[in-house]
Amino acid sequence: MKKIIIRSPGSYDKIEYQELTSPEPGESQVLISVKGIGVNFADTLVRLGVYESAKVYEGWPITPGFEVSGVVKKIGNRVTKYKVGDEVVAFTRFNGYATEVCTNEIHTFPLPKGFDLLQAAGFPAVYMTAYYSLKQLFILPKKAKILVHSAAGGVGSALVQIAKADGHFVVGVVGRADKVDYVKKMGADLVFDKSTQPNYWEELKTLGHNDFDAAYDANGYTTLMQSYNCLRPTGRLVVYGSHSLLSKSGGKLNYLKAAYGLWKTPKFDPLKMVTSNKSIIAFNVSFLLEEDTLVQENLEGLLKYASKGQIFPPETTYIPFEQAAEAHKLIESGRSRGKIVLRTQF
Repeated sequence: MKKIIIRSPGSYDKIEYQELTSPEPGESQVLISVKGIGVNFADTLVRLGVYESAKVYEGWPITPGFEVSGVVKKIGNRVTKYKVGDEVVAFTRFNGYATEVCTNEIHTFPLPKGFDLLQAAGFPAVYMTAYYSLKQLFILPKKAKILVHSAAGGVGSALVQIAKADGHFVVGVVGRADKVDYVKKMGADLVFDKSTQPNYWEELKTLGHNDFDAAYDANGYTTLMQSYNCLRPTGRLVVYGSHSLLSKSGGKLNYLKAAYGLWKTPKFDPLKMVTSNKSIIAFNVSFLLEEDTLVQENLEGLLKYASKGQIFPPETTYIPFEQAAEAHKLIESGRSRGKIVLRTQF
């Protein structure tokens, strides 16, 4: 089997490929011959050495990767749901960048309806992030109005789909003109392109959209305060990243830019939040994977949406496993739409 190893933080040259013997599944594990590997922005943070759960759970050296799809090759003696030859999808919480992966049975599930084996590799992380933030963090009112930043990305695509399936009004924000039609195809009611509509916050006000029930923001300091200000009383700002702290090219951490971003990150006064009846909720999905009941409820809910055709594969870019550095360059650039999947050759 082949596996990517990153021995120390840095740029794309830190991505190494190793030939290793096949792992043996534990009693409650399945060994998967991997067909596809979902690429997430978090993988680039792992490579840079700034992803907190990587420090907590792994350290160096590390293999990135939160999600895979493939065919069951072996099973542990306590596995009851799967047999050799089954096509499956799985969460990995690191170690996914490999041609063979052992995963716990509880983190493994059948292909969602409407997704082929490669498309399904990009399903677990972004759809769980979206489902958790829309369905499990708090209860949205019926026919809520929500704002989704980076609406053409993996999580953004999933947020738009699930929110529309639930009957909400969705406003998406993108960073490039070529992403507008894509987000509309995902179901968004209104899409703003900040590259051609830099005053979109004012346009939202003019159109009467300054009363969102929730805003979903992984940008960081560049939009957090505006997102909070556009909430109605009882509204929630949901934060699951801070992409604006990082460079969009070069593959290295710009410490000056990051320090400036941290300095500019707004500080929210809890007492003012009380009187305004607004709140901020933040999470990192990689820390949730040991919450087995939560994960199972999440997966069951997502598979129901898929079975009804209410969620469907986003636009997917396929890149050979041996070109993982190119996948990282693409997702860091902000030019990608939907998901990026590494394709193996097994």
